[in-house]
Amino acid sequence: MRLVTAALISALIAAPAAVAQAATDGEVERLVARELKPIVPADGAGGVAVAARIAGRTLFFNYGFADLAAKRPVTTDSLFNLGSIRKVFEATLLAQAVKRGELTFDDPVAKYVVELQRGGDIRKVTLGHLATHTSGLSLPSDYPPGPERPYTLSDFIHILNAWKLNPGWAPGEQHTYTHAGYVLLQLALERRFGTTIGELFDRRLLAPLGMTSTVLGTRGADGRGELPPALIGRAVQGYSKDGEPIGGPGDQQVHFDIAGAGQVFSSARDMATFLAANLGELAIERGLQEAMQFSQQGVFKISPRNTQASAWEVNDYGGPVIVDKPGGLDHSSIYIGMVPAKRLGIVILANRGFQHPHEIARQSLLPALARD
Repeated sequence: MRLVTAALISALIAAPAAVAQAATDGEVERLVARELKPIVPADGAGGVAVAARIAGRTLFFNYGFADLAAKRPVTTDSLFNLGSIRKVFEATLLAQAVKRGELTFDDPVAKYVVELQRGGDIRKVTLGHLATHTSGLSLPSDYPPGPERPYTLSDFIHILNAWKLNPGWAPGEQHTYTHAGYVLLQLALERRFGTTIGELFDRRLLAPLGMTSTVLGTRGADGRGELPPALIGRAVQGYSKDGEPIGGPGDQQVHFDIAGAGQVFSSARDMATFLAANLGELAIERGLQEAMQFSQQGVFKISPRNTQASAWEVNDYGGPVIVDKPGGLDHSSIYIGMVPAKRLGIVILANRGFQHPHEIARQSLLPALARD
C-alpha cells in the first residue's frame, strides 16, 4: 500500500534548456512507485525515501512512515541510518588524499597505525587492499552473529596483530568483504591527518558539498545512539524485517566500541547532492570531483559481471553498466546506484531491514530509467 504520494519533486540543478526530458516527471514517478511497491510496507511499519537523478534534474518521492506509532510520514529530509554506504565516504577521502599526494594506495596500513608494526600478516596489507576488500581480512565482526562484545581499540589492535591470512591467500589476490577493514582504514586516515574521521568527513566532503543534514552518529553512555538535538527529531524509527521496532531513532548497530566507528545518518536530499556530485554534475572543487571519479574505477574482478572499485561495485549484467553500493542493517535497507554513461542514478532509503532495494535497482529500475 502506498501511504504517502510523491511529497516533493524539485530540481537541485536546472537542466539546460536544450536538454529534452526523455521521461516526464509523472512517468518517472509511476515507474519508481511500481518498482518499489514490494518494499513499501503494507502494514505501515516503515517507509521509503527516494531521490532519482535523471536528465539533469532530481526528483524526490516518499512513501510510508518514518515512525508508525507517531504517524510521522517519511519526508525528503527524514534521516536514515546509511549502514555500509558510509564506506563510499571513506573511499572518497582516501582517493582525494592520493590525488593530493598525501599518501598512496600502496602504503602499508602499519605505516600509520604503528601498533601493527609488530604484527604478522597485517603488515602486508595496504590502504588500497582495505579500500577494495582485497586484504583477506575477515574477523567475527564481519559476519553474524558478530563478536560477543564490541571490540575496544586495544581489542582490535590485539586481534589484528594475531591475525593470519588463510592458507594460500595473499593481499590483493582475493575478494573478501570486510567491515573491519574499513574501521582499520578509518584509523589509518585519522592517524595520517591527526584528527577524527568525523572532522575529515565534515571538512573534506560534507561541507564542500553542502550536505548539512549528514552526520556521523555516536553512542551514548548507555550504549544507545545519539544525534545532535537539531537533527534527532528528523531521524526515522527502524523496523525489523517483520515490522517490529528496533531500538529508537538514531540508534547504532556496531561491533566496535571505537570513537568514530559508528554509522552515518543522512537524508534523501543530502544523498541526492552526493549522487549528483558523483555523476559529475555539480560545480565542486576539481580535486574532489577527480577523487569521486577515481573511486568508481574498477580494481578487482569478482566475477564476469562484478568488479570491485574503492567501496563502489561495478556491475555489468548485459544492460547499462551500474556503479553502486548497497547497505543494510537489521532496521534499514539502503542503496545508491548510478549509470554513469547515462548520467542518471537513484538513492533508496528504507527504515525496514532486509528489503534488498539493490536487487530491484539492478534488475529493473535503473535499466528501465536508462532506456527512457
